[in-house]
Amino acid sequence: MKTYTHLNEVERNQLVVFLNRGKSIRDIAKVLGRSPSSISREVKRNFGKTRYRANMAQKRCVERHHTEHVSRRLKSNALRLEVELMIEQGHTPEQISGRLPLVHPELPHISHEAIYQWIYAERLDLIGYLPRSHQQRWPKGKSKWRRPLSHRIPERVAIYKRPAEANDRSQPGHWETDLIIGSGKSSLQTVVERKLRYTKLTRVANQTAAASSHALIQALAEFPPELRRSITYDNGSENFEHMLVNKELKTNSYFCEPYHSWEKGTNENTNGIVRRKFPKRTNFDMLSLADIQAVEMWLNNRPRKCLNFLTPAEALANAVCWLNSPKITKVPPVLLRGDFL
Repeated sequence: MKTYTHLNEVERNQLVVFLNRGKSIRDIAKVLGRSPSSISREVKRNFGKTRYRANMAQKRCVERHHTEHVSRRLKSNALRLEVELMIEQGHTPEQISGRLPLVHPELPHISHEAIYQWIYAERLDLIGYLPRSHQQRWPKGKSKWRRPLSHRIPERVAIYKRPAEANDRSQPGHWETDLIIGSGKSSLQTVVERKLRYTKLTRVANQTAAASSHALIQALAEFPPELRRSITYDNGSENFEHMLVNKELKTNSYFCEPYHSWEKGTNENTNGIVRRKFPKRTNFDMLSLADIQAVEMWLNNRPRKCLNFLTPAEALANAVCWLNSPKITKVPPVLLRGDFL
């Protein structure tokens, strides 16, 4: 069965020529292979036979299609209000698209692309809440910045020797760590579990190996041995004392290849999310412990696509229940709507 399609730009250019030649609607329809009603409607909605212009008709068609496309997906006031609330809480459009069916199954399903289109077409005031906050939607690019190779790490084990269960995320307990450098003397250490995406944030007084190893031990000591199996590092000098960390936590350590920070992509991605709250040049000396804990809680209560839109806190709670371990006596609260920062 033949389906209807809108007039395209070529047909509109032919239409204006035939109108200028004085041809009738039926004659034009026959030449273009269209019904007379379609040609008549096209002419009437674009100012009639004497004022019809192909370029203006095409422009109005594109604008009309875009408006209908956006409103068709967010025409519910309840849906718009819920999307606006979640955007203001720091959720991305993709997270909202996946999370809404879990917490509000009565609302119609909406794609992340429709949310982006709605924001950029009708709610420009919400752009500032998006991860990158671009005033226009630009394609992603790749950074060409490179850091020089640091000192050689003693007893370094290459990442290609990391076990398969760590690489394919089939087993919890494998972590990645890094330092986020600020404008002050102190830094922020991030530690992320590869399977559960659970994150620990710790401020370290300086970038020395002693401060970094001490903070790492404190961050992971609260977890049971089943959730402390390995730690993946980069080649920074702050990781010189990784063997001390292994001795205290009974873990194994693995190191990315030089200039291959993408090999611990879970941690790199988390650092990018942390930068939304603590932009570059943030002075971590001026932040309170409550500020850092608030961001940590926000990270662990964000729904994640890779977790089927559960939060890392929920995933950790499930893992702890599965392990049935008494060593973790306090699991972070599960918040469907975090109200922090």
